[in-house]
Amino acid sequence: MPVKAFIDTNVVIYALGPNSTKASIAAPLFTTHPTISTQVLSETANEASKKLALPAPEIRKLLTTLESMCRVEIVIPATMHLALEIAERYGFSWYDSLIVATAIDAGCDTLYTEDLQHGQVIEGKLTVTNPFSA
Repeated sequence: MPVKAFIDTNVVIYALGPNSTKASIAAPLFTTHPTISTQVLSETANEASKKLALPAPEIRKLLTTLESMCRVEIVIPATMHLALEIAERYGFSWYDSLIVATAIDAGCDTLYTEDLQHGQVIEGKLTVTNPFSA
């Protein structure tokens, strides 16, 4: 059965960055139509503006491209409540908990991120994978 993956913002940003080892690892993750969330789109727009200094038209194009390459999950109130439970149970930050909750709600089995412990299984459903770990 194919992996149903969720991609965190940090992996998106690496995929967009200059040619590097991380970019060459991150970019192919988008070929399987992974899942992202409205949170990831928002954080990506913020990073593209601040760190990559992209103008608004390029950010708009970037978001449109991500929307076409990925399944986009909308963060809803029920997801926020699940995120609070995850934050309490695992001690994750709010934003990491919201990513995890959205991935779980979307039925994903893999979360690509470098922000959480590689190999950790959350709620018996979601495996954290750091695609950059050796």
